This record gives sequence, structure tokens and C-alpha cells, in this order.
Amino acid sequence: MLRYLITRVGLVVPSFFGLTLLTFAMIRLIPGDPVEVLAGERGMSPERHAEMMARLGLDQPVLTQYATYLGNLLSGDFGISIVTRTSVLEEFLTLFPATIELSVAAITIAVAIGLPAGILAAVRRRSVLDHGVMAVSLTGYSMPIFWWGLILILVFSVELGLTPVSGRISAFFWVEPVTGFLLIDSLLSDEAGAFGSALHHLVLPSIVLSTLPLAVIARMTRSAMLEVLGEDYIRTARAKGLGAGRVIGLHALRNALIPVVTVIGLQMGVLLAGAILTETIFAWPGIGKWLVESIHRRDYPALQGGILLVASTVIMINLMVDLLYGLLNPRIRHQR
Repeated sequence: MLRYLITRVGLVVPSFFGLTLLTFAMIRLIPGDPVEVLAGERGMSPERHAEMMARLGLDQPVLTQYATYLGNLLSGDFGISIVTRTSVLEEFLTLFPATIELSVAAITIAVAIGLPAGILAAVRRRSVLDHGVMAVSLTGYSMPIFWWGLILILVFSVELGLTPVSGRISAFFWVEPVTGFLLIDSLLSDEAGAFGSALHHLVLPSIVLSTLPLAVIARMTRSAMLEVLGEDYIRTARAKGLGAGRVIGLHALRNALIPVVTVIGLQMGVLLAGAILTETIFAWPGIGKWLVESIHRRDYPALQGGILLVASTVIMINLMVDLLYGLLNPRIRHQR
């Protein structure tokens, strides 16, 4: 197990350095000058422009900028935002709990619906229920998030008035940030009704964000269950007279969960990295919205640090899933 752990962790190092190179290079392909964006419509003189470029270190050769950036990263410095003049790491840690809260709510919905749906579809293969689950999951997989989010806002927020349009909590409440997770902070506060408001604001964006992983989990669960239900030990269990619930829950599901758990972990990483559209649509004050604003402002340090931190989080989640896979299936760690 130790050798397997060292091997998996060793793959993280080149991935991290590859990410630094990709983020640094691709951000600088975005058209626009960050200094001119800062100046706005007022503009600035060529002398002032050159002074600002030198102050930000953008007048140096690209390789020199990258070497400086990499050196700062190795010392734990993710840079200072050009716009806000605050630490990128500080801004990230302030906003990241909102993205985690949204992603955890979304993956909870996806697992709570997708796992039973996949099991039922596999048990009743080729039935109306099976075809219905697969049709709905295919629709959810192919549906554009921005379109789906806007449709739900129009129906449930504008027409029916059942859910808020945007934000994390009503403007009538003020909750002191203790953990950064609004559901927890609202429970710790003395504001009556704050928790209900925070939960109310979380419902619609989490449903929108859960659509894609729900479809993936349902399809993977069905596929894994069908493969397991055809094994000899399942037929043996049925021949022994075990009930259908015991055969499915104890024997089939237990073995089918190995690939499903892997997919759930990977989808959690996808949610953290892919919440940008959902956060933008619902004005959710998380990492995705912050990165979009940083693109508009050409805030190189915020973009570089933010993307790298999110990508590093996804890598760590994938690493933990890989290690969990090895624990669930010992044959994997012996084969690698």
C-alpha cells in the first residue's frame, strides 16, 4: 500500500508544474492590457502606463515573469490582485467556502437521486422505468447549464415566486462569517430565520449544478449494477433463496459501488471546477464568479492563483479518490 501511495503522490508533482505553465501561458493569450483596463475610459499617459507596467512586473520578458511567478509559488506566495491589491490566497480562502457549500449540496442531490435511479433502472432492465431513467439522464447530461438555470429562474423565481433569483441570503439578515459556510454560520448566529433564508437561496443553484453529475451517476450505477447482476455469485445467492433486497443490497450493490464511488469523487472535482456558469447566473459569491470578474478585469495574479488553487484542489480530490479506489479494491494497488 505504501508503494502504491508513493506512486500516486509522485504523479501530483509534474501535474502541478504543468498546471503552472498552462495557466501562466493561456492567461497571457487573453486579449487586452491589464493597465489599460485599470485606467478605464480616462486612459493614462505613456509614461504613466510604462510606470505601472514596471510596478506590476509586466515589462519583463515572459520567461522572467514565469520564473518569478514559479519562485513565488514555491514560497507560498500566490500574488497580489492588480485590482483589489489584496492577497490572492486571502481572497480565494474567503470565497471558496461558498463554492464548496454549493458543490456539496449539488453532489448530495445528485447521489440521493442518481444512485437509487440507477439501481432501479438496472433491476428493471428494459422496462418503462429503465428507459425513462436513461432518457432523463441523457437529457440532463446534454442540457446546457446556462439555459437550464435561466429556465428554472423564469419558472420558479419569476413566475411562481417560490425561490430567490440570486445571492446566498436575504438582505434582511446579517450573519457574521465564522466558518465561511453560510448554512453553518447562520445556525451559529442569533438571527432568527437566517438558516431558512440561506437554505432557500441554496436550493435552485444546487439543483441546476447537480444536473450533470446526477445523470453521470445514474448511468454509471446502472451500468455497474448490470455487470454485477450477471455474475455467478449473484445467481448462487438467488439459488440459496435469499430475498431480492438482500441480494441487491448486500451482494450486488456492494461490489457495484467501487466504480460508482470513483465517479462520485471525480464529479465532486468537476463541480468545484465547473461551478463558474452556475455562480454567474445566480450571482453566487464564490470562486467561479470571482474568476469571471478577474477575466474581465485582466487581473493576471488573481486568475493565475485562482485557477491554480482550484485545479490543485481537483487534483487532490482525484488523488484521494484514487487512493480510496485502492482501498476498496486491493487488486488495483497490487497491479500498479
